Amino acid sequence: MIKVGIIGGSGFIGSFNTQKFLSEGYKVKVSVTDFSKKEKYEHLLNLNNAEYLEIVQLDVENKSELTNFLKGCEIVIHGGTPFQLDVKDPKTELFDPTIKGTINFLEAIQKTQGIEKVIFIASVAAFNTNFPLPPENKTEDDQFSETDLPFMSEQSHPYGQAKFIANQTVNKFIADNPNLGFEITTVSPVGVMGKSLSTRQDSTSTGLQFLFKNKIAPNPFIQMFYDNDIYWAVVDVADVAEAIYKTATTKNIHGKNYLLSSESYRVSDVTLMLNNQTPLGNPKIFYRNDLAKKDLELNFKPASVPLNNYSL
Repeated sequence: MIKVGIIGGSGFIGSFNTQKFLSEGYKVKVSVTDFSKKEKYEHLLNLNNAEYLEIVQLDVENKSELTNFLKGCEIVIHGGTPFQLDVKDPKTELFDPTIKGTINFLEAIQKTQGIEKVIFIASVAAFNTNFPLPPENKTEDDQFSETDLPFMSEQSHPYGQAKFIANQTVNKFIADNPNLGFEITTVSPVGVMGKSLSTRQDSTSTGLQFLFKNKIAPNPFIQMFYDNDIYWAVVDVADVAEAIYKTATTKNIHGKNYLLSSESYRVSDVTLMLNNQTPLGNPKIFYRNDLAKKDLELNFKPASVPLNNYSL
């Protein structure tokens, strides 16, 4: 059996990745930041084929732990960077674990024998740190694809900046190492929505759906969403896991970064759909998904599917 290592495999997206690879007959090694907090990963033990699941503690800033985690893995998925919007110290909470963790990971995979495929779970912020707003050179009536020039602003949310810099670090590594013995591919999902596989209450993705459903604004950043009734780009969490699986099993896509996106709706309509009501407006396509559909043969579900599936 092929072993896949999933850094962050117990989180919102990570749990679906773990489920997908187990269902496809892989051995799966999942990292968690604190093994003593069983509530963060115990839901994985109930998945089908969980007898082929291994869970270990990992600090992505610890090089020796990273090296040990990677041993024996033919496929590695890095989705272990923090996703949080309420930030007190951007350096320690976001920039260090995201950027330093990426640098350490790149160094570790280069020294590890047997790796054939590496997938980075980045973010739409790798293309546009202004997300959910358009980049400064576009309006909400435009469209954005992988061929557009990435946009980064130091005025953007620290999370977006950290993900952008981490992605640039990966791109530089690929450019500086043209003769790698494995492929590196990146996926960049927009707002990932849907029903969680766990009952955890601390997931940012689940938390955002709760906020949107109940029109709650815990900070000025979220309040801006409601004040401007912005367009929110949606992708189903199950579609993200399917995209990651296909990325892992598709050859000759080294160096590519796929935007994973379905439809964009105004936040007011997102609220309606989260409450199982009919949206008043029509969806738009701001972030294009043509490349993922072409290379990975993906069919993205309408935004209503994950939004109607959410329940809390």
